[in-house]
Amino acid sequence: MAATDEPLLIQFAKWPEKGRVKTRLAAALGEQGALDAHVALTRAVLDQLMATGYPVSFWWDRSLEVPPDEAAGILGILETSGITQKVQSGEDLGARMTRALRWGIGSAGRAIIVGSDCPSVDADYIGKALEGLENADVVIGPADDGGYVLIGARTTTDAMLAGIDWGTPRAFEQTCRRLRQEGLRYQCLAPLWDVDEPEDWARFLSVGAEK
Repeated sequence: MAATDEPLLIQFAKWPEKGRVKTRLAAALGEQGALDAHVALTRAVLDQLMATGYPVSFWWDRSLEVPPDEAAGILGILETSGITQKVQSGEDLGARMTRALRWGIGSAGRAIIVGSDCPSVDADYIGKALEGLENADVVIGPADDGGYVLIGARTTTDAMLAGIDWGTPRAFEQTCRRLRQEGLRYQCLAPLWDVDEPEDWARFLSVGAEK
């Protein structure tokens, strides 16, 4: 595809299935509560990305012949809005993100991935990420827990996200080291919060109540 002037925003998401999502919330919320939280977060992130006015592509964690009933609301938004749905592929999260970024760059020149547990990423933050990509190959939005809430790129290498301990406090630091090893220029944004633990979920609810 020919690149366009507009960037492509990519949302990574797991299918909403009980026992497979937001497992760290289940101790406080129960499996059904964790499932409901996952759906709410996924929709909140989708709302934020759509609010930018840029093209959005939605990437599920795997292919399913029959979507779970709990996905109906999300699927309705995607279909009504004409948002492309794709399936992640790769042996780990790093490979999946690298492939998605490469696909997005091929179609739009610049691509940004946001996870479905990162509702703090808003249009202003996306704008700052795009500003960063004017001079850098890669832009990263760190998370308070040592991971990151956003990664964007205008160029990739095969190993740019290889060997990262995903889901640990070391992920962000290791990613920066890997990017340097790959000769990629990167810029870091201000850190934000994501939702993994019960206190994160309480923060999400409190922020929503303030709006």
